[in-house]
Amino acid sequence: MPKPDITVIIDTFNYGCFIEEAIESVLSQEFGQHGVEVLVVDDGSTDDTEERVRRFGAKIEYFRKSNGGQASAFNCGIARAKGDIIMLLDADDYWLPGKVSRVLGEFNTHPRVGMVYHRLVEHEMSSGRRSDADFSLISGFVPSSVRQVMSFSGVTTSCLAFRRKVLEQLLPIPDSLSIQADAYIGTLATFLTPVVSLDERLAVYRVHSRNLYFNLGDDLDPVRLRRRIATREALVDGLRTWFKEHGYNTKEGAVRATLQRWVLLSDNDRFRLSPPARITFFLHLLRYNRQYRPLMKRRLHLINYLNAFGSLIVGYKYFGSLDATRERLVRWFRGEL
Repeated sequence: MPKPDITVIIDTFNYGCFIEEAIESVLSQEFGQHGVEVLVVDDGSTDDTEERVRRFGAKIEYFRKSNGGQASAFNCGIARAKGDIIMLLDADDYWLPGKVSRVLGEFNTHPRVGMVYHRLVEHEMSSGRRSDADFSLISGFVPSSVRQVMSFSGVTTSCLAFRRKVLEQLLPIPDSLSIQADAYIGTLATFLTPVVSLDERLAVYRVHSRNLYFNLGDDLDPVRLRRRIATREALVDGLRTWFKEHGYNTKEGAVRATLQRWVLLSDNDRFRLSPPARITFFLHLLRYNRQYRPLMKRRLHLINYLNAFGSLIVGYKYFGSLDATRERLVRWFRGEL
């Protein structure tokens, strides 16, 4: 059998109810003259995932491993991949028609680009509502400015495609990333290669109660939050280690901004589990305002500083009402109320 040009890796864990649609969305794509292999890496499922995958016969290569999380599943799949282009898909998501041809077209047009990503549609399973995922699309060398680093959001598995030579520089992905391994490779790849973003919705990301990462609405799920906090800490450690091993200064510029971004996100989840003391929250808000300054207009930057000092009075619990009160006062002075 000739060596395939493209490898599609579908990672799954107890997603038997979704896996067939994911596979069918890949097999229905137009690959043209390109050879393709589709690998399903089963991270120790206990449902009927294997039975459902086996129905596709020789069209799919199925690998079952003991449960270890997303990073170990990616490591397993990438180690077995033969294609020069590697595309990723979570088993509870699916691709839309035209995805592969559009992504391959960008790789062919831009031979120096090592990563392509695109928009996603979020499908809330409980309500049936569909909406655009919150994405900032950036093409080029992302770390060329802190502003771009702070805006970059192309780190969701089912929108990511890489040249093999880029991914090989990121392996092995730390096994501690039971989730968010996509954030690890999606973030670090931008420091190795220019990227192309596609302003097209080429995959559907399902939002459901079994998501390992996504937190539904304002519902507080302590187990999920603790898992997310733990993996974000592992993510920061993994990113910092990789940067240091490859000669980057972790205290300056785009690298510092990258690490601090994930630290602040982890703090937000930690505060939801255990409300912080006033001074702790105040210092967090100062760091946040300084971190995101490149994305703010001067007026918003000033308002955020005022709100930070206001947090010393109202604390974390009532902080959400602080900005609403400020806005009402502004409208009152303008005669709008």
